[in-house]
Amino acid sequence: MIGLLGGSFDPVHTAHLAMADAFATALGLDEVRFLPASRPWQKNGLSASGVDREAMLVAALAHHRPSHGRFVVDPRELVRGGATYTIDTLVDLRRELGLAMPVVFLFGADQLVHLDTWREWLHLWDHAHLAAVTRPGFDVAKLPSVVQQAWSSRAGDADALRGAPAGRSFLLEGLALDVSATDIRASIAVDGVDDPQSHTSLGRLVPPAVLDYIQANHLYRS
Repeated sequence: MIGLLGGSFDPVHTAHLAMADAFATALGLDEVRFLPASRPWQKNGLSASGVDREAMLVAALAHHRPSHGRFVVDPRELVRGGATYTIDTLVDLRRELGLAMPVVFLFGADQLVHLDTWREWLHLWDHAHLAAVTRPGFDVAKLPSVVQQAWSSRAGDADALRGAPAGRSFLLEGLALDVSATDIRASIAVDGVDDPQSHTSLGRLVPPAVLDYIQANHLYRS
């Protein structure tokens, strides 16, 4: 089963890797593909170029040893360009992988609150399973009713996901992921990365190889 982890990765940080590790272990994923977005349609803009964001992902994964499966960068959304819609990516991947391969799209449960605003959101399940990771205290009953109904009616465990190519939903509960790319960029803009104290503090949030890349290429400076 292949997992797809989309995002801006601006920059990739330790919570992204922790999320991928947790999903890979819980679902028994054979592979996780990181999909850097070209232009997320629900965001105002990105700070780093697609070339830099892809390079940072490559650097992060080159030094990361997942506990299950293998992790790779899939740049198809950058190559396609324009606004990034998940439905387009899933349709494209189905053409490549065929109809039988189990595929699961991975994301944070904060996205569930506005899942019904995604383009053709109910058709996402036609092409993949959807899996969301929750923070402690998350309650699916507090989601918009249309999302709650669609999600709960398709709920399944890891075996159910592996037994079908698409159509199920899965919640991975209680993973604390308190890292913000926005805060990382703001910290770099104010304090830089050259100062030893700043470098040490950022090193808890950003993989060392990524921090080196940011420093070498002068990213996120004000």
